[in-house]
Amino acid sequence: MQLKRVVITGVGVVSPFGSGVDVLMNGIEQGRSAVRHMDGWDQYIGLRSHVGAPAEIKDEKKIPRQQRRSMGRMSIFAAQAAEQAVADSGIHLRGEQGEVSSWDVGCIIGSTMGSAKSINDAFEMILPKKDITQLGSAMFFQCMSHTAAVNVAQYLGLNGYIMATSAACASAVQAIGAGYDLIRLGKQEVLLCGGAEELHPTVTGSFDVLFATSVKYNQTPQKTPRPFDRDRDGLVCGEGSGILVLEEYERAVSRNARIYAEVIGYSSNGNGFHVSQSDKEPMVHCMREAIKDAGIKPEEIDYINAHATATLQGDKEEAGAIKELFGDSIPVSSLKGYIGHTLGASGAIELIASLIMMEKGLIYPTLNLDNVDPDCQGINHVTKPVKKKVDVILKNCFAFGGINTALVCRKI
Repeated sequence: MQLKRVVITGVGVVSPFGSGVDVLMNGIEQGRSAVRHMDGWDQYIGLRSHVGAPAEIKDEKKIPRQQRRSMGRMSIFAAQAAEQAVADSGIHLRGEQGEVSSWDVGCIIGSTMGSAKSINDAFEMILPKKDITQLGSAMFFQCMSHTAAVNVAQYLGLNGYIMATSAACASAVQAIGAGYDLIRLGKQEVLLCGGAEELHPTVTGSFDVLFATSVKYNQTPQKTPRPFDRDRDGLVCGEGSGILVLEEYERAVSRNARIYAEVIGYSSNGNGFHVSQSDKEPMVHCMREAIKDAGIKPEEIDYINAHATATLQGDKEEAGAIKELFGDSIPVSSLKGYIGHTLGASGAIELIASLIMMEKGLIYPTLNLDNVDPDCQGINHVTKPVKKKVDVILKNCFAFGGINTALVCRKI
């Protein structure tokens, strides 16, 4: 069968810098860090990392209460980002101009888990007396693992494929990859794809017990995380949502839509090695397969947006994988120094930023990369803004659990 082409026609973001793509890009362009010391986290016994990159919930009451009551923080972020993306695409979801049937539109939105705050609140209510009558009727819908996808679908009135990927920090790219496959197979015409996440001490704590968080910069939070840097000491959790509108190419052209890029390649695999330790060879295989799917050669990539969370093992293995496949010719940067690691949302938020860099022909550097670690050398690190024609980008996401993803997009 002839596979259909898939393009990106709308984007929306809620990030630690605030709501909107312009707000995100302004923060990055100005070289600012959204990481801060988290007041009150010192009350958690054994939690060593007290830094995070929080996002602010604003204007949530624009969402009708009947729908908002089933939303935790992450679902509110997702709903707001999705609404932005739809508006940006110019698609009318509710039939105002008879443009699209709700059956033709679905959503795939990933996250690490359900709302962390809601899950924590639920246990705090239940456990003292083991009394489940303390739970509100909407609490389950905030806690379930597919909460962001379901709440966005209900809020926007979508009747198409509704799915939720749950692969830690590979969740958003898996969601985009799944959407890419559904559209090119002719199963769906339009999909809202991406990820959402929320910050909570228990989330940071889950990485803290693995010795994967940044702990040396609690009093100087804007100096961390430090992707690829010799003084890096771990990741910093953040929150927010990134949503992209994926659309069948002919449909987008027929309505004269703005096209950010075409999705041309995707791959995902497991490392089969260790549940928390990254491994270079499966990363190489994942990137190579995405490039093969795109029908291009490695040297045709113009920019690599690295996963690079500032963990010792992860950055070393990713740098080694990029070096093996690309050498030192292709610019590489990570955006986590600006906004922390937004986990299940990171792939989508960072892809959107990469699309804007493609549009501008300007690659932003890795923040806090002052001295490249010897273990991360041999690739083309971007340490200051680079003006460059960017036609093809590769987005990596390599998650705990040994799940790797890579996505290739090309300017049309």
